Amino acid sequence: MSNVTKQNNSIVRNKKAKFDYFIVESFEAGMVLQGWELKSIRAGKVQLSDTYVIFRQEQAMLLGAVITPLLSCSTHIQPDPDRTRVLLLHKKQIRKLMGQVQQKGYSVVPLSLYWSRGKVKCNLALVQGKHSYDKRRAIKDREWNIRKQRILRTSG
Repeated sequence: MSNVTKQNNSIVRNKKAKFDYFIVESFEAGMVLQGWELKSIRAGKVQLSDTYVIFRQEQAMLLGAVITPLLSCSTHIQPDPDRTRVLLLHKKQIRKLMGQVQQKGYSVVPLSLYWSRGKVKCNLALVQGKHSYDKRRAIKDREWNIRKQRILRTSG
């Protein structure tokens, strides 16, 4: 988890996920990428909003991640920016996540992409959806913390 917090290793974060869901548990997963995707990720052309993980035949797959191809992409391939990407997890982790996702209200979403020893890793989280009143509470708490910091700055 320490790699995710370093700014120079971070590629992209899914800020909306922490607002929309309660994070139950997080996992690190590798990704199966094509060459043009890796070049586009290095250029920062990746989006994680509205992305989620599904499970098929005991494989975890990332749906909804958009990796925009570069203009200098190879001419002999047809890049698909929205293709389903396979995530690399241990069988035990996949089975555990599959069992928990089948429970009501749980799902798996990516929190961020980052570099780890030259490879792209995905920080996944098992999440439970928030209700609208939970989101309002989060906004109220965040605004109170901002006001509190202002008060401390002006009085100190």
